[in-house]
Amino acid sequence: MGLFKGNQTQLGFLYPKTTDFIFAVIGEEMGFLIAGTVIILYVLFITKCLYVAKTAKDEAGSLIASGITGIFVFHMLENIGMVMGLLPITGVPLPFISYGGSSLITNFMCVGLLLNISSKRQKTIFVK
Repeated sequence: MGLFKGNQTQLGFLYPKTTDFIFAVIGEEMGFLIAGTVIILYVLFITKCLYVAKTAKDEAGSLIASGITGIFVFHMLENIGMVMGLLPITGVPLPFISYGGSSLITNFMCVGLLLNISSKRQKTIFVK
């Protein structure tokens, strides 16, 4: 439909359009290519998270990375499935895109944990 010209979003049919139904807004106003790009970026992000979980130095790091990956997979699938009408409306935000401070802070904390696990996977050269 064009940016800021969507029928569903501008006429008020999607009430929480900045939080729960942000993927519907992206799909309607920006088109199939941008919505597909969002999904592809999530798939790439999740594969990187799984790579961190697979190559973790110890079992605890692997379990933490797997749990964080599960959180991101669940949130992504639940929100996109909810927008498509395949799953019930639950209010789960789309990671890094939905408006909401606590969700964004939690996502950044999870990414920080993943980065820490990823940085510890390299063995140190200078060990006493």
